[in-house]
Amino acid sequence: MRDIHCHILPGVDDGAADLDESLAMLEAAKAAGVTGIVCTPHCRDPYFDYDKMWDAYELLVAHANGFPLQMGFEVNHAKLMDLGMEWVDYLHFDGSNEFLLELSSRATKYDFEEYERTIFDLQGMGYDVIIAHPERYKAIQEDISIAKRLMKMGCKLQASADFVKGGRLGKEKKPAQKMFEENMYRYIASDAHYPEHYKLLADAVKKYRTRGAHMRV
Repeated sequence: MRDIHCHILPGVDDGAADLDESLAMLEAAKAAGVTGIVCTPHCRDPYFDYDKMWDAYELLVAHANGFPLQMGFEVNHAKLMDLGMEWVDYLHFDGSNEFLLELSSRATKYDFEEYERTIFDLQGMGYDVIIAHPERYKAIQEDISIAKRLMKMGCKLQASADFVKGGRLGKEKKPAQKMFEENMYRYIASDAHYPEHYKLLADAVKKYRTRGAHMRV
């Protein structure tokens, strides 16, 4: 089971504070059945420091005793627009063409027109776009047909496992359940910031992994 979204790197964002916490998260991931992790620190203000994040990745690799780790980023759309599309080639999952894109939780349906243009650009560059936690986005909470439109564009949707407890923002559970019922998700990920989040991943996988034959965890 590959966890494609977590904040396990030490001291670079609002996830693991230091190497000890990173290693505690790694042990919790193993206990939850995770066999590989994509490390996805925030690419958004105020956290983004590209070189520091790569240094943190190399530090974790050196202490992970061979556990399969892959470097990536959770790329906030607004930050990508600030950086410029020339940054795209530095922000995908290392060794693959996967690109994890975070949208604004406050986005309206009209904002998705701009998001779709960016997604088309990413796809035109050869990237496979994964939409992080669509259940958090207000527009999708109000109308999941917006998420269906992203799917029709070829995007893959990733649920964050904390929806089982209501989510970070408190309104994720209902839209997530609806999207599971309609077989819309491709991935469940931990989006872990602390070791305890991996218990939520185990719970979500146990409950939902059989909902769709195409879903990966």
